[in-house]
Amino acid sequence: MHVSASSGALIKCALFSSKTGVYSRVVHTQHPVISPHNVGKSLRRIVCYSRCQQSSSTMQRAATAPEAPVHEPASAKEAPGAGKRKSDESGEPETRQRGKRRRGAGGKKLRPGERYVPPPQKRNPGVSFSQEHFDETSYYFEGGLRKVRPYYFDFKTYCKGRWVGKSLLEVFKSEFRAESIEYYEKAAQQGRIRLNDAAVEDLSVVLRNNDLMKNTVHRHEPPVVGTPLQILVDDGEVLVVDKPASIPVHPCGRFRHNTVIFILGKERGMSELHTVHRLDRLTSGVLLFARTLESSKRLDQLVRDRQLEKEYVCRVEGEFPEGELICEEPILVVSFKIGLCRVDPKGKECRTVFQRLSFNGKSSVVRCLPLTGRTHQIRVHLQYLGFPILNDPIYGSLAWGPNRGKGGLVGKSDEELLQALVEEHQSEDSLHLMDLPHDGVGLKEVDKNDASDIKEKSVGSTEPKHQESLQAETCGGDAGCSSNNEPRNEANGDTNRDDTAPTSAEGCAAGSAQEAPRDQLCSECKLVRPDPTEKDLIMYLHALRYKGPDFEYATRLPDWAKEDWVDAK
Repeated sequence: MHVSASSGALIKCALFSSKTGVYSRVVHTQHPVISPHNVGKSLRRIVCYSRCQQSSSTMQRAATAPEAPVHEPASAKEAPGAGKRKSDESGEPETRQRGKRRRGAGGKKLRPGERYVPPPQKRNPGVSFSQEHFDETSYYFEGGLRKVRPYYFDFKTYCKGRWVGKSLLEVFKSEFRAESIEYYEKAAQQGRIRLNDAAVEDLSVVLRNNDLMKNTVHRHEPPVVGTPLQILVDDGEVLVVDKPASIPVHPCGRFRHNTVIFILGKERGMSELHTVHRLDRLTSGVLLFARTLESSKRLDQLVRDRQLEKEYVCRVEGEFPEGELICEEPILVVSFKIGLCRVDPKGKECRTVFQRLSFNGKSSVVRCLPLTGRTHQIRVHLQYLGFPILNDPIYGSLAWGPNRGKGGLVGKSDEELLQALVEEHQSEDSLHLMDLPHDGVGLKEVDKNDASDIKEKSVGSTEPKHQESLQAETCGGDAGCSSNNEPRNEANGDTNRDDTAPTSAEGCAAGSAQEAPRDQLCSECKLVRPDPTEKDLIMYLHALRYKGPDFEYATRLPDWAKEDWVDAK
C-alpha cells in the first residue's frame, strides 16, 4: 500500500574518504511517494549514518589524543549538564566529568590571571515561593500600617550586553545610581558584592558575557495599609481576594514581603498561586488567582477571548457627562520602567465604556467597563476625556500641561514629560508615588542629559528617599491582564536568597523595628521617615466585579464611591 506525501523526503547519507579520514554528507531529495519498502531503506540509511558518526567521532579523538584514556559516559544521575541550557550540553562526556570535579574552572585550564566565567544557569519559567522565603523576616503593625522588619537580601542580575567590556565601577556610575560610588566601594571591601559567587574587592574588574552579579543589601520595605486581606472565594480551583489599596500583587522593586502573594503565603499558608490578572498597587478590589494549572489555563483563555467582564468604579474630578460614554483612543507606553502611558495614534487599540453613577457637586462616581486590557487604560482614557481620577498622582498631575493631558494635548516630548513628573513629585516630596526603580536602573530614561542623581535632588543627601519600583501595572494595569506566572526581574532582585549574607534575616526580625540591628552601610538605617498618609496609599479606583460565563465575583462598594461621600480635605 502506498501513502501520498505532500512534500519530499529528505535523506542524508555519509561517505568516508580514506585519504582525508573525513566523512562528507550528501543530501538527496525525493518527491514521489513513501512506501513500506522506502521507509525500511530510509531507516537502514539513518542507522548507517548514525554509526558512521559515532565511528568518525571516535577516530577523530584517537587522532588528536592517541594516549588519552577512554572514559565511559556519565550516568544520568551524575550528568552535571542536566539542568543547563542546550548550548551548555555540547561538550564531550569527559569534559563534563572533569568540570564536575573541578568546579571552580568548569574543566577548563585557566591561564595565570584569567577569570573563569560560568555559563548562565537555566532559569525557572515560573515563580514559586517557599517557607524559606517567607521566613526571611516578619511583620508588625503600627498606626494602622503593616510594616516589615529590615532584612538582608541579595539583588542579582546577569551582565547585560551593554555592560560587556566595562568595569563594575563604570556600570555602578552609569546605571546603579541609587547609592554613591563610595557605598559600593565599602560594600566590596566587606564582601557584599560578588561576581560569579566570588567576592569582588576591586571594582575595576571588567565584566564579561554571562557574569552573574550579586549585591547583598540591608533591605527596608515601605509600609502598606494594615487592612487584612479578605478571602471572597476559595474553592480549590480559584482564589478570589479583596485587595486593599497600596499593596502590590507580587514582589517587585522595594516590595517583597508587603505583597499580596507573600502575605497569603506567610499568614495563610497559600503558595503556588497563578496570577490571572493584576491590579495597580494603589488600586483596590477583586483579585483572582488560579489554584491549579488547569484552572489557570481556563481563566487565561477567557481573558484572551474577552469573555471575562470587568467592572470598575472610580471617583473623578468635576461633573462627568450623563449617559454612556465610550472612549476608543489608542494607548502607547511612554516608559516601561515607570509604566507611564498616554494616548497616541501609534498606540494599541483600546475601548472603555463609562457611565456616571452619581455627582456630589464637586466630583463624580463613574462606572468603568474596560473591554481591552491595556496598561493604565482606565486612568489614561479618563485623563484624555478631561476627568482624571480625583487623586491620581500620575495622570492628574500638572506636569501634563495646563489642561493636564485633556484631548491628548501635552505639548512636551516624552523625555520632557518624564522629567516634569519627577520634578513635580520632588517638590512635593512624593517620589514614592512615581514608582521609580529601587536600584537606580532606568533613571537615565527619566533624564538622559543630566548625570546627577534624582535622589540627591529629592532629599539633598546621599540617601534615596521613597524611590519605589516598577509595579504590576506594566502588565495590564487597572484594566487587568492575562499571565500565568509573574516575571522575574533580576535587576531588582531575584527570588532566591543566598546564605552568605553578612547576617541572617532572623536577626533583623527579632524585637520591634527600633530594636532591629542597624547596618553600618545602610543609608535607610540612618533615617527616620514619617509614616505615609491615606493620600499616599489610596487611589479612588476599585475593581468592583469580575464575571465569566459561569461565575461572578464582586466586592462591596468603597466608602468613597457612595453618593453622600464628602472629601475630608
